[in-house]
Amino acid sequence: QAAVKIAVDMVNEGFIDKKTAVLRIEPRQLDQLLHPMFDPEEEAKADIIAQGLPASPGAATGRVVFDADVAEKWAEKDEVVLLVRVETSPEDIGGMAVSQGILTARGGMTSHAAVVARGMGIPCVAGAGDIEVDYKNKRFTVGEIVVNEGDWISINGAKGNVYVGKIPTIAPKLAGDFGTLMEWADKFRKIGVRTNADTPNDTAVAIRFGAEGIGLCRTEHMFFESDRVVSFRRLILVAEEVKNLRKKMEKSDDPEERAKLESQLKEPLTQYNRALEELLPLQRDDFIGIFRELKGLPATIRLLDPPLHEFLPNDEKGQQEMANAMGVELEKIKRTVESLHEFNPMLGHRGCRLGLTYPEVSDMQVRAIIEAAIKVKKEGIDVQPEIMIPLVGHYKELAIARERAEKVIQQVFEEQETKVKYNIGTMIEIPRGAITADEVAKYADFFSFGTNDLTQMGAGFSRDDAGKFLPEYVEMSIYSHDPFQVLDQEGIGRLMKIAVKYGRKTKPELKIGICGEHGGEPASVMFCHRIGLDYVSCSPYRVPVARLSAAHAALEFGEPGSEIEEGELF
Repeated sequence: QAAVKIAVDMVNEGFIDKKTAVLRIEPRQLDQLLHPMFDPEEEAKADIIAQGLPASPGAATGRVVFDADVAEKWAEKDEVVLLVRVETSPEDIGGMAVSQGILTARGGMTSHAAVVARGMGIPCVAGAGDIEVDYKNKRFTVGEIVVNEGDWISINGAKGNVYVGKIPTIAPKLAGDFGTLMEWADKFRKIGVRTNADTPNDTAVAIRFGAEGIGLCRTEHMFFESDRVVSFRRLILVAEEVKNLRKKMEKSDDPEERAKLESQLKEPLTQYNRALEELLPLQRDDFIGIFRELKGLPATIRLLDPPLHEFLPNDEKGQQEMANAMGVELEKIKRTVESLHEFNPMLGHRGCRLGLTYPEVSDMQVRAIIEAAIKVKKEGIDVQPEIMIPLVGHYKELAIARERAEKVIQQVFEEQETKVKYNIGTMIEIPRGAITADEVAKYADFFSFGTNDLTQMGAGFSRDDAGKFLPEYVEMSIYSHDPFQVLDQEGIGRLMKIAVKYGRKTKPELKIGICGEHGGEPASVMFCHRIGLDYVSCSPYRVPVARLSAAHAALEFGEPGSEIEEGELF
């Protein structure tokens, strides 16, 4: 706060110019202005019981809970809660949203807990490996120390520290000097700054922080709301059965067998279609809220990405509750969970692979996006929908997905007797997609680098397991930084350069951005400027950091694209 005030005052008094003032503020310092902090004197007195990764900045104090549903129930009674998990999954979203902070025993800087916490602006310490979580007895231990459900703990998400007991916090204050400095930064920067946001509320926060649109809207988080999770789980239960029966019908030349298969298909297909019909208006309303909040700014909406097993409960209690809610036998739920199990889900049946094998799900999402866009347009608000096909590694995947999406879009246009402008593009997160970008670009209006997964696949690291050795790699100077925190410019960065160069060789007007967590990290933002990206996208609370970093890049390196070499790269 003091550094910003001094810089602005010195400009106002004529001692320095605006350029110098902007360069004097280190982008990472802004984190301190955007999140609560502990009272320094009180924190110094507290004993650190464990340390993990500083996954999301800010300070938090709360009563320990181990279950997301319990967190929601306690929060309804105005309890101040702090969620502790071995690791989080999408079904924990509700509990995470009401928690003051999140602590996990496993996971890295781009784990589910870290990414979601940064998006929500909630402090998080991830991968605190000394913590032993005991769900059955509702406690965690660190050596001889035992912390039970309901006990108070405090976490510092900027340092990765965990403390027993309460520590007083200091609320952030954004003074007028902050706004003045950011206005100056915006005048200098050359690339755009968007946000990763999944709800109208996240979108509103990011726009207040200066975001110029949404660079990543993750539709899977929407399916965990209580009013739709049952419908989506019903869809999952019958999806594989519908797909398999259809395949058998296609292969059969026997009229009697086809008739029998058609009869078997009738009931699961009815359930499948009913689930899609229930989900469509809910998804449409989600997008209507986001388009209204954006008021004409672009929204890049990613179609369903995670593997389906992530939407089903793993524990027997949760599976029994699901069976009761859906009126089916517990064994059916267990069989479905088992059939969807994957040995390496990150490389498995997810992304565009889901859309190609269960195309009706993508159809529903595309329809919801376009119907929402048309409704908001009819209200007199401009819309810029951008549909993103995830996990494309081969241009044919995108070609097929795009063709099907455009059929749905044209159908909606005819039904609504109205059209909206739209773009269809892809996430570049598979190395093969990056090095064949010239082919992929033929079917894309835009690229967006998903650098979390591109780093995993390009470096061969699991983001949830690499915490066991990456700190030692940094100590040994194998990597200068954790590549999940700071972009590996020599390795993953080279893949990005290849994609930029060859994508624009095919399509010079190709819009290219980044939506991985690196989009809000200062050194990574500067690299994105140097290779000529059009924008970066990051969680709402990192938007000011990205804006200032982009201004530093422009002041230090001039026009974007200085590092895209002439001639062939490979």
